[in-house]
Amino acid sequence: MFTGIIEALGQLKKKVVKGGDVAVTIAVKSLDMSDVKLGDSIAVNGVCLTVVDFNSAEFTADVSLESLSLTGLDQLAPGAEVNLEKAMLPTSRFGGHIVSGHVDGQGEIVQLEPSARSVRIVVRPDAELARYIAKKGSITLDGCSLTVNDLIGDDFVLNVIPHTQQETIIKNYKVGDRVNLEVDVVARYLERLLTQGSDDSGSQPKSNISMGFLAEHGFIGRTKR
Repeated sequence: MFTGIIEALGQLKKKVVKGGDVAVTIAVKSLDMSDVKLGDSIAVNGVCLTVVDFNSAEFTADVSLESLSLTGLDQLAPGAEVNLEKAMLPTSRFGGHIVSGHVDGQGEIVQLEPSARSVRIVVRPDAELARYIAKKGSITLDGCSLTVNDLIGDDFVLNVIPHTQQETIIKNYKVGDRVNLEVDVVARYLERLLTQGSDDSGSQPKSNISMGFLAEHGFIGRTKR
């Protein structure tokens, strides 16, 4: 479990193809590795990876075909900067939102413009993710916990303050870049409860809650018609 609060910027050191998937080695720079153990989880651009080897300066993790297909890790070249966050501890301050590190898909940066000292970013998510994104809801962008400021059709708008820009790879974004997205886990569970629940007779249970109700009250994004 993660919070979406980036702890450090790392750098992809190398990628090695192994039996169809990939092993990556990440230089951690300022990330404190003193409490890391084999098998621990570290999120790289929002992708939860398991540490299979490490020292104080770097760690290695295997990236499955599933992770390669859903994320942009396969497109990263050695030398690329990456966002890093270690799995949270029970005693950690919960500064972002509930992040699983299981990327749902990707989005494309379609607009970048200054907004006072911040930057306004418009992202176009993969079509199947749009219904989970709500105004003033949470979204994870390359592992960074952000608030959705507005919706423009299926696109969503973010406002990123200078500190977040400086401490994450957001400062490197360009129009056309693809980014990893993880939607709010609450939206996915709500959809599952609404669409898959049934009683012993096999019929759908009666409920006063509908997808329209959830969209109206900001739990999910409205479906574009």
